[in-house]
Amino acid sequence: MNQYITGAAIKELREQKKMTQLQLAEVLGVSDKTVSKWETGKGYPDITLLEPIADAFGVSVPELISGNRIRNANVSANMLRSKFYVCPICGNVIHSMGEAVIHCHGIQLLPETAEKTDEGHMIFIERVEDEYYVRIDHDMTKTHYISFVAAASSDRCQLVKLYPEGNAEARFKINGVRKIFFYCNRDGLFSMDVIKGIDDRESGYDHSKERRELEKAAKMLFG
Repeated sequence: MNQYITGAAIKELREQKKMTQLQLAEVLGVSDKTVSKWETGKGYPDITLLEPIADAFGVSVPELISGNRIRNANVSANMLRSKFYVCPICGNVIHSMGEAVIHCHGIQLLPETAEKTDEGHMIFIERVEDEYYVRIDHDMTKTHYISFVAAASSDRCQLVKLYPEGNAEARFKINGVRKIFFYCNRDGLFSMDVIKGIDDRESGYDHSKERRELEKAAKMLFG
């Protein structure tokens, strides 16, 4: 284990619960001096006490160890607020509808922050019948590639895993899709809102034509 509960985390959670050191000590069956040692960094609680401490504070053991209390105000979960976690060691992709404490290969993963697309990560979206055809203008080599593409609506997330030397493209059922995410293994997460009105057939085709013109111009400018 490369991470353990800190005294600062115990103190913060205890104060949030409006508990004194003595009150916490009585719940855990230790002395208040022991709790004081933990909080001042002069000692650590035994591993057998982690679950009782977590129960006393009303948090999970992973939250306790990470020091991050998870607060999901939107308990109904909105997929448009999706979070993606990517392991830098194995490339594992974890999707969450809200805040979470996630570990992979002994590393605590942080949610990727989505950036706006740029000239090096251009995305083109077309409506083809009841699907969106999504293509990213990006090389797909063994060392630099798009790892996945996801389409989010308010109630669902569709994710397509991509692989090196494949095609940087995917198809998604429209199903109210409002946001597209994609992940570059070197540059991180990018997103684009599906333009309002694209679900309208006429607007969709007008938009597709505009996209193709932009794509042609981009190729001329950036090779």
